[in-house]
Amino acid sequence: MEGLLRFVHSTGFANLTVGHLVMIAIGCLFVWLAIAKEYEPLLLVPIGFGMIIGNVPFLENAGLSLGIYEQGSVLNYLYFGVIKGIYPPLIFLGIGAMTDFSTLLSNPKLMLLGAAAQVGIFVTFLAALALGFTSGQAGGIGIIGGADGPTAIFLASRLSPELIGAIAVAAYSYMALVPVIQPPIIKLLTTKDERRIRMRPPRAVSRKEKIVFPVAGLLLTCFLSPGALPLLGMLFFGNLLKESGVTRRLAETASRPLIDIVTIILGLTVGASTQATTFLTPQSILIFVLGAASFMVATAGGVLFAKFMNLFLAEGDKLNPMIGAAGVSAVPDSARVVQVLGLAEDPTNHLLMHAMAPNVAGVIGSAVAAGIMLSYLGGG
Repeated sequence: MEGLLRFVHSTGFANLTVGHLVMIAIGCLFVWLAIAKEYEPLLLVPIGFGMIIGNVPFLENAGLSLGIYEQGSVLNYLYFGVIKGIYPPLIFLGIGAMTDFSTLLSNPKLMLLGAAAQVGIFVTFLAALALGFTSGQAGGIGIIGGADGPTAIFLASRLSPELIGAIAVAAYSYMALVPVIQPPIIKLLTTKDERRIRMRPPRAVSRKEKIVFPVAGLLLTCFLSPGALPLLGMLFFGNLLKESGVTRRLAETASRPLIDIVTIILGLTVGASTQATTFLTPQSILIFVLGAASFMVATAGGVLFAKFMNLFLAEGDKLNPMIGAAGVSAVPDSARVVQVLGLAEDPTNHLLMHAMAPNVAGVIGSAVAAGIMLSYLGGG
């Protein structure tokens, strides 16, 4: 009878709380959004299922080593790569091996849009400070505005490891919800005529330019912001593997098997980190609110700066201000949003290639911003 009672007390039914049910429901919602709506399925399926795994109730402190926060558990070992910032540079390596910087090189002024979109990071940093978060926590929260999950995890692991679960889930959630969040903001800030602006086709970029860019880009950005070296070093290294033409196997490994494996582990453990007993707090909810505000400010900043640039450009060189929204680093979803909105206004106006320039610039910009935050605020 004693053994039977011990078994009953160890079941999930005996340890179930309302918090567990809430997080399991959110996990199921993420999986549904990924499958039914196809919102970033490569991210939301692992994260959503990880939420379900992380919120199966068990008797804590019973020596079973099951939870992600319990020393010695399998999930805790896998989560080590998140809390120590190991996975983000590997993700950046794969992104670099998949990215074509040709559109950015053909029109370098579009890099300014990627920089302008980072305004959301610094505005939210100040807002978080005003709400009582420490400077390190505010830095980790602010980076959510870049819509760059790996960068958010990397910075949070250095500045605010106690908030890394909430920051990571918020960053990836808003990355997945780009098609929902961005269109209303873009339409609110642009006129119909502005959304119909046609841009000059990008010029052809030589192979030599593509090879020189990763080296030059690394030196320019990391001399300015050395704290971004782990991210940008891997990003530009992956791009050099792609563009050199002599390391095709390495580039294919980085852009396919490696990034897929890391994405699976990263998404699953980030989802599992939402264990209700640790994750579900008023502080986590506030982080989600600040993250949403950060992302909206970043989108608006990119669009408004594109309109500002148009004041100084000749008639034939004007930018379609919608591409400014792609300055957040949700690659390539923000660029796709711009393409869809452009085609809705004019079925013959294709903006995808133009939008990819600020989109990839946003990846660089968010990493530089993280490096600046890390240098300014410090981090272990």
